[in-house]
Amino acid sequence: MIAPTPSDEKQRLEVLRNLNLLDSLPEPEFDRVTKLLARALHVPIALVSLVDEDRQWFKSKVGLDVDETPRDVAFCAHTILRGEPLVVSDARLDQRFSDNPLVKGAPNICFYAGAPIRTSAGHRLGTLCAIDSKPHNLTPDELDTLRDLAEMVSNEIQLREHLMATSTRLERSREVAQANEVRYRSMFELASVGIALVAPNGSWISVNNALCGIVGYEADELMELTFQDITHPDDLNADLSLLNQLIDGKIDHYHMEKRYLRKDGQVVWIALGVTKKTDALGRLEYFISIIKDIDSRKIAEESLAALQRELEQKVEDRTAQLLETNRRLVEAIDQQINSERQLRKREAELRTILENTYDAYVALDHAGLVTAWNQEAENIFGWSALEAIGRPLEELIVPASMAEMHRAGLSRYRASGATTMLDQRLEMPARRKDGSTLTVEVRIKALDIDGQVVFSAFLHDITERKEAEIRREHEVRQDALTGLFNRRALAEVLPRAMARADRSGKCLGLLFLDLDGFKAVNDRFGHEAGDQVLCRVAAAIKSCIRETDCAVRFAGDEFAVVLEGLMSGYPDALRVAEKILEAISGPQHFHGQSVELGASIGVVVYASGEERLPTALLKEADHWMYRAKHAGKGCILSPYLK
Repeated sequence: MIAPTPSDEKQRLEVLRNLNLLDSLPEPEFDRVTKLLARALHVPIALVSLVDEDRQWFKSKVGLDVDETPRDVAFCAHTILRGEPLVVSDARLDQRFSDNPLVKGAPNICFYAGAPIRTSAGHRLGTLCAIDSKPHNLTPDELDTLRDLAEMVSNEIQLREHLMATSTRLERSREVAQANEVRYRSMFELASVGIALVAPNGSWISVNNALCGIVGYEADELMELTFQDITHPDDLNADLSLLNQLIDGKIDHYHMEKRYLRKDGQVVWIALGVTKKTDALGRLEYFISIIKDIDSRKIAEESLAALQRELEQKVEDRTAQLLETNRRLVEAIDQQINSERQLRKREAELRTILENTYDAYVALDHAGLVTAWNQEAENIFGWSALEAIGRPLEELIVPASMAEMHRAGLSRYRASGATTMLDQRLEMPARRKDGSTLTVEVRIKALDIDGQVVFSAFLHDITERKEAEIRREHEVRQDALTGLFNRRALAEVLPRAMARADRSGKCLGLLFLDLDGFKAVNDRFGHEAGDQVLCRVAAAIKSCIRETDCAVRFAGDEFAVVLEGLMSGYPDALRVAEKILEAISGPQHFHGQSVELGASIGVVVYASGEERLPTALLKEADHWMYRAKHAGKGCILSPYLK
């Protein structure tokens, strides 16, 4: 009788093949068990049998010369259907096996006893079995021996399962670690604030683009210096003092505001945050520095401080006059009464101001629950005072992505008084009742009232201001006449495009154009006609390039074009240059007269991995443009053509 297929056949075969046991070499771990079983049960044949899709294959065998038999005649195919051992005392008398070729012919099986071999998940891969050509009746002890030895084989297989799973997990961990490294490197390079790793002696280990922009150095130039070299002498001792405390373990991080000396000699104010990285033994490896440009804020603060000093001096002068003219006690009492009256008036005024100010005013208790919520807070965030008071601030205006940070900051302040949020202007995202987001400027103060800390916060909606700043930045980078990028934008676009070329392995083309005949337009028809020509040229250039390319009005009648993703380098770049030259060239008509217009174009190509700076690439394109102009105008020249 042919054994039916187990219900878990697909999963069982998948595990069996993944373990790489089939058709493998003999192994002592299995051979010892079959030898021990043959001796213990006094049988000539003992097998570790693995039931494959169409066969049973013997991983270990004693007393049998063949390596496998068909599955449809296998006793073990019946055993794996059971959770317990299968014992056949005399197969010749058993209806299931009496007609089996292995019973009627070699090896003339009469006695069979097999116990299933299981995986960790309970899949029965095969059996440990004993075979004899004579009938047997197993004693309970012999049956226990069979079970125990089968369990030993199962344990060996399960151990290999665990080792394979562990190896898979390790490989996945390595893949995750590699992905994290790429992600962290991107965060480092693209961060909007300066980030640096600094050696214990002050030299730079790694710096990002934002830091280079703050101090005006290229990365390779900065790596030749130390942080001491670019720190203002008046700020260096304070910085080193905090750094030594960090090294000695007295503090785990520090923040300060100090001045850097830029490459151009200018002084720039920055906000510096520093922590340290140690090895497993606690030895210092390097410092991690976060640098933010606060120069604009410091200039504004200095102006405000000067105004404050002037006001304080006026108050001081006025106070001296009052003290001089109010000596008598009765006047002092009157002054006290008047002061109390003024205080009550100011309290009333303060309440009125808070309700009518253009800032949202929010007060929190020690636990972070809202205790005050003015009218502007209702207007900005959409929550009424009745809805807001008594609820945690994070439920009202803190974005979900920052809720955990908010809770952690409150807990840290309650535990140690440590915070970086108080007494400064911060810009951060917030959310309204309807789920929409906005940007607010926040000022938070902590007050100790009767032994309890309360927080007072003013929040100003700066969404429109931030959008205006973005528009102004766009205007600064755009040529007002043609709408193309300007020279300043090119200084940003070209290095990024070269970096993308390095990453993609594709070429980048740079075209430098100077119009031929443009001076004649200005001289004969005036600057208004010249402006029209420049706009026509800009439109013609844009019509010849892709959305991913960049057209720039460099200066006057000079233009530049950055072509990205070139597969064949110079041939691709030259085709675009020819297309642009054809679009530009021809007569320009004004007031019934015409002037011939053309262009001289220099073409250079940057290949991935080249050691060239953006300024050098631009200078080379300019060089080939001038050679084209001297060659007779209306020409395209490049190192490729020569």
